[in-house]
Amino acid sequence: MTIDVDWIFFDLGSTLLDESGAERRRIKETVAGSDVTYEAFFQAALEAARRNENGYKAALGRFGLTKTPWRPEEETLYPESGDLLERLSGRYRLGVIANQEPGAEQRLERFGVRRFFDVIVCSAEAGAAKPDPRIFLMALEQANCPPERAAMVGDRLDNDVIPAKELGMRTVWVRQGMGGLAVPRTPEEEPDVTIDRIGQLSDFLKRR
Repeated sequence: MTIDVDWIFFDLGSTLLDESGAERRRIKETVAGSDVTYEAFFQAALEAARRNENGYKAALGRFGLTKTPWRPEEETLYPESGDLLERLSGRYRLGVIANQEPGAEQRLERFGVRRFFDVIVCSAEAGAAKPDPRIFLMALEQANCPPERAAMVGDRLDNDVIPAKELGMRTVWVRQGMGGLAVPRTPEEEPDVTIDRIGQLSDFLKRR
């Protein structure tokens, strides 16, 4: 399937940004001082992710542990992300819709990709978080773009595909990170396009 849109909105974590380092550190800090091993917690998170649940949150509940802070400084840019954004920026308008800790714009600047985005709407500043449709509507309003002329690209069926699809946006599921382990089970969870890594996105966009 080829997607024909004017705007492409991206999630950040496990979509453009590799969260694996931050994820490892968070789990280590979560299990520190407990009798739960890193491997046991990680496997529980993987099992939950395969059920289309938030793996970390589910593992916390299973072992009765306390949430520890996310360390965004441990995130890195996927190797293909910069090249992809460079290729798309002259052909499409680009934006971000993401659940992020404060300072996402500064982190994007540090990675050298802030300049590619015309609209950035993140939960810490927006006062709404995915899957709340309000955060998508905020971004679409800022872009002055109807939902049917926009695509949402993300790694989560629950946070990215379902709410964007309900609004009429086109959807691209990137099977990276834990979110990529889920399996669509209902028509609402079926994305328009599924890719295994972010660099494949341009193969499914209408040529301009």
